[in-house]
Amino acid sequence: MRKALIVGINYYKHGTQLQGCVNDAQAVKTVLEEHENGKPNFGVETLISSDESSLVNKKDLKLEIKKLFRDDNDIALFYFSGHGHIEDTGGYLITSDCITGDEGLSMDEIMKIVNNSKAKNKIIIFDCCHSGYFGNYDFSGHMKISKGTVILTASAENQYAKEIDGQGVFTSLFIDALKGNAANVLGEITLGSIYAHIDRSLGPWKQRPLFKANIKNFHSVRDVNPPIELKLLKQITTFFKDKDYEYPLDPSYEKTHKLAILENTKKFEILQEYKGVGLVIQIGEKHMYYAAIRSKSCKLTALGKFYWSLIKAKRI
Repeated sequence: MRKALIVGINYYKHGTQLQGCVNDAQAVKTVLEEHENGKPNFGVETLISSDESSLVNKKDLKLEIKKLFRDDNDIALFYFSGHGHIEDTGGYLITSDCITGDEGLSMDEIMKIVNNSKAKNKIIIFDCCHSGYFGNYDFSGHMKISKGTVILTASAENQYAKEIDGQGVFTSLFIDALKGNAANVLGEITLGSIYAHIDRSLGPWKQRPLFKANIKNFHSVRDVNPPIELKLLKQITTFFKDKDYEYPLDPSYEKTHKLAILENTKKFEILQEYKGVGLVIQIGEKHMYYAAIRSKSCKLTALGKFYWSLIKAKRI
């Protein structure tokens, strides 16, 4: 079972109003609720504050966090978009009722709840200023990150989380990743691949996302339709007898050529699919077409060798 608590706070009684946090939270909820094929993914609860009639108070937020992490779910995911605050006493998530920053929910207190959780995998995602404070437990005098925990934050401890056109930059990239841009060849999206996507997209001079994990392996948080059918992917070891094998081509593989052979053209279509997802590359030519016409070869890329090894070891 997978549970997620999604929080978005635009409205603050005593502080600066925000514009994009509610939209961000609703977008995250939508993408997490289902896999791309429509199958259920996370059971999602939301706390949304867009005006004075929908306040998210510290007491309510703390209660919902406790409820999220109290059971032995496969994954418990907490996402927060709103104001963050940091000072000498620690880091805080600011709720609608706060007058001063240190009246918010302490990140130290949240970490204690997470570390005491029975959930097998705990995921914390913060899109707020100074959110990187939450990932500093390995280096400070605070407690360690418990096993099965992944932390992903929008910015470093001393940075601000930016909004553009009513949406957080970090969350925009996070959603983009969940929709498939961080998927592997199997259509799986993990927190590791999400971080890599966000990290590359932001570049070295912008806000820097923070990623901390104490896990044995990554689990997919959302699945999308794979770019290649699994049964075709598994055939890669029949084309390439070892990882360094160069598969010979000739004009009989190209269906438009007068020497085309049906069996070979079907094989060539599969090799073209491998090429399309970065598993295979032609040798000595710019295109697979010319590799066939001019009787050249193709070989596995580094990514292709990786999946070849997984298939050979029966791990796929």
